[in-house]
Amino acid sequence: MRLTICLTAALALVACSKPAEAPRAADNSAADANATAAVPAAFQLNETTWTFKDKDGKDVEETIDANGNYVATSGSKEIDHGTGVMKDDKACFTSAVDKKGEVCWTTKPVDVGQSMDTVSDKGEKLTVTRVAYQAPPAAPAPKG
Repeated sequence: MRLTICLTAALALVACSKPAEAPRAADNSAADANATAAVPAAFQLNETTWTFKDKDGKDVEETIDANGNYVATSGSKEIDHGTGVMKDDKACFTSAVDKKGEVCWTTKPVDVGQSMDTVSDKGEKLTVTRVAYQAPPAAPAPKG
């Protein structure tokens, strides 16, 4: 769970990256069109993958899918899953495995291949590295 939270914090940092500037308008009609254009959405954790070491020193990979669902694995073993969302400038995760509730982590802009230090709202510290997105493993089919 802590690993997932840390990874989410790293994702939140990526969410803070600046959007590209719109090109300057050549005339007033173009300026009017740019003024009414939709503003790009803020960065989201969705479709990002992060790596970090848990408190026991094990390598963990956490992936957040397009719907904000995350899965944390160590090797081929799932260790946590739940949901992750951005709230202001923090990445907040709620595990479906434990009952600790939502845990939020500090963030900053991070590109693929870069690391950041993050701190949870409970004071836990973690270094996370953003890696190329890898879709989370498929859930097993229900039995029955």
